[in-house]
Amino acid sequence: MNATTTQTTGGPDAHGAPGPSHAPHAPAAPAASGDTQPSAARRARGLLHAGFGLLGPRHGRHTLSADDLDTLSLPIGDDGVVIGVDADGHSAVLGLNRPTPYEVVLIGGLWTAQVFALRAAATGARVAVETGRAHAWTQMVHAMGGGQNGLAVYDVGRVPPLGASAGTPVLVVRDCGMRPPRGRVVSGPWKSVLTLLPYLSPVAPRLIRQARLVGVQRVSPNEAGELGRTMALPRGDVDSLPTLADGVTLWCADRDRQYVMTQPTDAEVGLLGTPRRMD
Repeated sequence: MNATTTQTTGGPDAHGAPGPSHAPHAPAAPAASGDTQPSAARRARGLLHAGFGLLGPRHGRHTLSADDLDTLSLPIGDDGVVIGVDADGHSAVLGLNRPTPYEVVLIGGLWTAQVFALRAAATGARVAVETGRAHAWTQMVHAMGGGQNGLAVYDVGRVPPLGASAGTPVLVVRDCGMRPPRGRVVSGPWKSVLTLLPYLSPVAPRLIRQARLVGVQRVSPNEAGELGRTMALPRGDVDSLPTLADGVTLWCADRDRQYVMTQPTDAEVGLLGTPRRMD
């Protein structure tokens, strides 16, 4: 691309460089009578001649009128794991990597927990799975390099100290059945814990009270009624829980509630299959 310039070819401003003369330049001329300060251009030219480097290129400023500000769209949003889309089709993002302890309870299917584990590992977190059914996670471990690329599986009660930090955040997935045992696996700075419950159990109310976030997938009408009392859910949400489609989760945090559909990628379908509530 050829650029054009309106500067004089041999002048000091041509292409931002001095002219071709090899003779030393004289200092800038003094200000005219009555002119107490030299002009900005004259001062800049004096700096150039004194050896302070070349003047940079001249570009027009990029400006936006106040009337056009509303048309400006910037990709600014939450930082975390995309867990699906909300009712409006917008991405729902779960921030798992936090400097404070973060407990999540998911009353739902193994498929959803495994999708979360895959996506958390893709964001750079180390994922440790505490489970009594290691065979259900074997395919994922092999697909991710035999545990060398961010995902490792441990027997119940055998999770070692993980050394979580801001540079190496950790997600622990507790897939320990209806009654996860109390153990040393607790959340901490940069270490979040996701506890998976296939159904409502006697320990569920305690875990729900301790959790910062609770996800509920399709449950029976009796379980929905009990969850409604435990979590103070509106009647409409209680009635909808037994009818949720596969892959849909009602996420509850304090007074906020949001239905999210987890949509798998082609790679996730190839590894884990299509969304399902039962395993």
